[in-house]
Amino acid sequence: MDADRVKEAARTIAGTLNGTMTAAMIHLGDRMGFYRALADGSPRSSRQLADELSLDERWVREWLHQQAAAGILQHEGGSFCLEEETALLLSDENHPAFLGGMFGHLPQQIAVVEKLPEAFRTGLGLPYDAFGPEGAVGVERGFAPWLRTLLVPMALPRLPGVVEALAGGVEVADVGCGGGVALLEMAKAFPNSRFHGFEISLHALERAAQNRREAGVENVTFHDARRNPLPDDGRYAFVTTFDCLHDMTDPAGVIETIRAAIRDDGLWFIAEVKAHPTLQENVERNPMAAMMYGVSVLSCMSSSLSEPGGAGLGTLGLDATRLEAMVKRAGFSSLEEVDLRHPVNAFYAVRP
Repeated sequence: MDADRVKEAARTIAGTLNGTMTAAMIHLGDRMGFYRALADGSPRSSRQLADELSLDERWVREWLHQQAAAGILQHEGGSFCLEEETALLLSDENHPAFLGGMFGHLPQQIAVVEKLPEAFRTGLGLPYDAFGPEGAVGVERGFAPWLRTLLVPMALPRLPGVVEALAGGVEVADVGCGGGVALLEMAKAFPNSRFHGFEISLHALERAAQNRREAGVENVTFHDARRNPLPDDGRYAFVTTFDCLHDMTDPAGVIETIRAAIRDDGLWFIAEVKAHPTLQENVERNPMAAMMYGVSVLSCMSSSLSEPGGAGLGTLGLDATRLEAMVKRAGFSSLEEVDLRHPVNAFYAVRP
């Protein structure tokens, strides 16, 4: 046995545990308000930060030490600070690069590990509501910054005819709408149009109702898709699906339903995780492939297998080639990629 290769493997395996612990501490930092407190860049001692947040100094000190050891915080002597670039990623929820929300429902994600041995035995996964209300909030916080800041001013103008149609007043559907952030942003920008969100997660629908109340808009309606499915009468001029097709138990059936729901002159706007047809391509071209395959086991593939006969596509299971074949099989005429320079998602414009 090669002793050096044993050491190398040990470093790799131990490094994953190191990342797990840091991820847990990032969750705590987000939850306890540490990053927001440190976002001004001013150095603070553990005592100063603890007093500012009314927390116990000893616990704050150990968290600061971990974050300094992980390279997230800068430290000199007994003072710690958060650099501007890092603060943007961990404290500014109004910036499209915000990452803190991705750690929001980490405890709920890890907790489902206890239930997954049964899934491996039976083949049946868990729906997103298995993560509880925190799961709905966590998913929303992960994607909301981009939707709030770039969907209306940057993405929609890249879709020919869409802004003009929305301004004039049309019917719009967001399938798999989650907490409704995308619809609410569009509804505020285009008051003449009517927006409908379809979702099967009850926790997400509760969150969507709360978000609508806070937004104060009246041209948005949310529907429980199990009781009030997407109409098949071709009424929608614009349909969107954001990061959800690969999570569905029957994505092909949903695509067929969308074709029946959209006008012949309409447009369907898709956001899906950038994926490639093979494991080798995903590993070589995606530095986050290991994380994404793990998320797939915990949530995406699990959701897609939560009913018997589920498609089980997984986080990296819907590459452009497969997606194009599915939309054309459903009766759409074309799928074109829209380059929005997103680090994780690919975007597509689909025409009937």
